[in-house]
Amino acid sequence: MEINAQTKLCGVLGNPVEHSLSPSIHNAAFQKLGLNFVYLAFRVEDLAGAIRGIRALGNVRGFSVTIPHKVAVIPYLDVVETTAKHIGSVNTIVAENGKLTGYNTDASGAMRAFHEAGVSLKGQKVLMLGSGGAARAIAFALGADAGVAALTILGIDEQERHGLVKDLRAKTSLQVEDGPISQETLRRSLKDSQIVLHCTPVGMHPQVNETSVPGSLLTPDLTVMDIVYNPLETRLLREAKEAGCRTIRGLEMFLNQAIAQFELWTGQPAPADVMRTVMESRFS
Repeated sequence: MEINAQTKLCGVLGNPVEHSLSPSIHNAAFQKLGLNFVYLAFRVEDLAGAIRGIRALGNVRGFSVTIPHKVAVIPYLDVVETTAKHIGSVNTIVAENGKLTGYNTDASGAMRAFHEAGVSLKGQKVLMLGSGGAARAIAFALGADAGVAALTILGIDEQERHGLVKDLRAKTSLQVEDGPISQETLRRSLKDSQIVLHCTPVGMHPQVNETSVPGSLLTPDLTVMDIVYNPLETRLLREAKEAGCRTIRGLEMFLNQAIAQFELWTGQPAPADVMRTVMESRFS
């Protein structure tokens, strides 16, 4: 597709962005559908200046927002979608007629990953490890309409964890408990849960031999989702599979959040097969 004066610009705002897979994924998808769009990575230190620049440019369609700007970007937007507002974090901007609207597709991406794996959350007790940005997004998605029976959050950062629990209790009807991550809290919580959601960086490349959950604590009745997608199969997922658990790879959430972004920007169904192939080829 030739880049010309009609080309629509999308991109990612973050710092750093050199490692981002998003340009490869989205540009492959635009090319597949023959859309006159281009996606670029922008390392942004001056967020206010970047948003002013976006407003000043005519051909901008939207942006992904990543670390460290997901929270800081909110005051600069005209509208923030309800779930993103509750989460307190935006990972997607749509620009339309000079108006900037913020969304959080991490939340919908996680829910779509469960749905595609054939996992119903209704009435289930969920154990979440971690309380950072991605954990917040998924927790609020669970509290929105998933019908989850209860959520237990175990995390290292006590202040961050308590803040998330407080927000969830104030803004959702979720039954929430929390505590630190330890052998004892893991053993107790796993005994009472059907779904495990791992939302910490433990096990991410290059520390691929680390895991937050000892394999000996995993039982066949559990569904285990790890949002780490590099490597494609973390130690946690490998040991969960060996224990007979149903597993969901982090790639599924990342892919689905990207699909949701693509569809917000283009108004067309995303070529998910192409996007998946690009992702898997990077980590195979």
